[in-house]
Order: sequence, then C-alpha cells, then structure tokens
Amino acid sequence: QVQLVESGGGSVQAGGSLRLSCAASGYTYSDYCVGWFRQAPGKEREGVAVISNYGITTLAGSVKGRFTISRDSAKNTLYLQMNSLKPEDTAMYYCAASLRNGWWCSLDNNEYNYWGQGTQVTVSS
Repeated sequence: QVQLVESGGGSVQAGGSLRLSCAASGYTYSDYCVGWFRQAPGKEREGVAVISNYGITTLAGSVKGRFTISRDSAKNTLYLQMNSLKPEDTAMYYCAASLRNGWWCSLDNNEYNYWGQGTQVTVSS
C-alpha cells in the first residue's frame, strides 16, 4: 500500500521561504515520476514541479527561479524548497507519485496515481 505524507507547510510573509517534505512508504521515488501540485480555493489543481527517475526537473512558469524540487533516495523523501514566496502561492500543496517513468515528466495531475493528504501554505502580504 502506497502512502505519501507531506509536512512543512505553514504561514509566512511574502518574500519568505518554506520547505515541504513528503515521505513515501510502499513506493520508491527514484523509480518513477513524482512531483508537487497545488490547489487554491476556487481553482483547479495545478502542477508546480516534477522530477523524473533520471532526476530531470520540470517547473511551472510561475515558480521558476523560486522553487526547487529534489529527492533524497536514501530517505525516500521528496522536497519542495520554496523561496521568495508570494501571496499567489497560497494553496494546499500535495505530493504525488506516478507509475510512469522516463526522461521527462508531465505536470498534468491526471498522470499521477498516488496522492498525499496535502499541507497548507499561506503567504501574507
């Protein structure tokens, strides 16, 4: 049984930083596409950052230069480092895991099979 457990969310002022973590059990991050998604109230869930089994990352345009996705294979944990946070980054953040692999991974949430429970990130101006 696959379980993904996020942590690290919270409230921060604009310009601040947070690091999200997602620990997995029953699944090996380094074998597949994995990533972070977010959903703000009244909006659809959107892809933020994904990383392939080859370590190639893809980031949404709105977070490029500010967010970094990484994974620690030894700890089987996925991270999202978020810097220069903006109020528009406020959302519930979810980690997700796919059964797909390859050089590049998609930001389409329909291609991800397993989801964490989410962690709230709130950025105030």
